[in-house]
Amino acid sequence: MEYTVQKLSKLAGISTRTLRYYDEIGILKPARINSSGYRIYSQKEIDRLQQILFYKELGVDLESIKSMLLSPDFNNTSALKEHREKLLTKRKQLDILIANVDKTLASSEGRIIMSDKEKFEGFKQKMIDENENKYGNEIRSKYGNDIINKSNKKFQSMSKEQYEEFEKLVIKLMDTLKDAFKTNDPSSEPAQKAADLHRQWLAYSWSEYSKEAHAGLAKMYVDDERFTAYYDKDQSGLAAFLRDAIFIYTGIKK
Repeated sequence: MEYTVQKLSKLAGISTRTLRYYDEIGILKPARINSSGYRIYSQKEIDRLQQILFYKELGVDLESIKSMLLSPDFNNTSALKEHREKLLTKRKQLDILIANVDKTLASSEGRIIMSDKEKFEGFKQKMIDENENKYGNEIRSKYGNDIINKSNKKFQSMSKEQYEEFEKLVIKLMDTLKDAFKTNDPSSEPAQKAADLHRQWLAYSWSEYSKEAHAGLAKMYVDDERFTAYYDKDQSGLAAFLRDAIFIYTGIKK
């Protein structure tokens, strides 16, 4: 079975403009161009489009999708298994949030009394699951399953007050880090304050603290582009600056 751009657009539920863009960036080329100048897509391209849409649904950017699909090591069967696991995790997240909404509705209607812990349960689990999806393999490989499982359990058991303090601390950390960055000196007082706030932030989930582990995590912020992207989203260079500040704070050499 072969498809023109128009037919494939209707089949996949995406615009013809999107398909043409995928062609332009090299992520989905048509099998051939017919004598009338129409792009023609075969079964191979249909399967490739399915993979692209799977990854997009999971929040992966197009550049990353392109790198994966064009890699000589790409394995379709393994990718499908990975898709399935991630979709199951996503379904679990949605089930928790739906249950949380149902309880909230029942509470507002006076049918049940919902504890503060229950009100925030779904949000905390969502954060844990998102971190597992993005960084799970790396942090479990580095620190071990036991430590990560204990950390997740500690984070999940936070009270409403602790969760609110945690969110405020994240904002304070980033604001302090941005101000410290202006000094261009990771040993400055503002930079060391940011490093200490980072330690306090870790305390909400880490079952135990060590300077070595703190410095190791900071190193990952620069070595892993996903961590770097998080800290550098507002100001390029923040991840490296935080790493250097934490190295000084912990006394661990690079």
